[in-house]
Amino acid sequence: MGISYITIGWIFVALASVAELIGVFGLSLYSQNRTLINRILYYGGIFASFALLYFSFRFLPLSIAYTVFTGVGTAGAVTLNIIFFNESKNIKRILSLAAIIVGVVGLQLVTATQ
Repeated sequence: MGISYITIGWIFVALASVAELIGVFGLSLYSQNRTLINRILYYGGIFASFALLYFSFRFLPLSIAYTVFTGVGTAGAVTLNIIFFNESKNIKRILSLAAIIVGVVGLQLVTATQ
């Protein structure tokens, strides 16, 4: 009994999402201080995220993988900016973030039952 194709696809999507968040963090840092390390974080993270996302398409439908990737990226970017860059923490923003997370989890559950 090995890992299923769907599980492999979700692993690639998860790794792509982490890489995207590294890229977004690098972009935030680079916009404040244009150093080589910040540029590497930014470009390296974004490049790696799309490469990993591309590999996920071999195991998951593009529409599901890309939608989850963008949802996780959006929620993650908002969370990173709230934590590290003191962006607004108002209730409407938090509720909107929760709606994104519910949608991503729902798409994962629908894919798991196929």
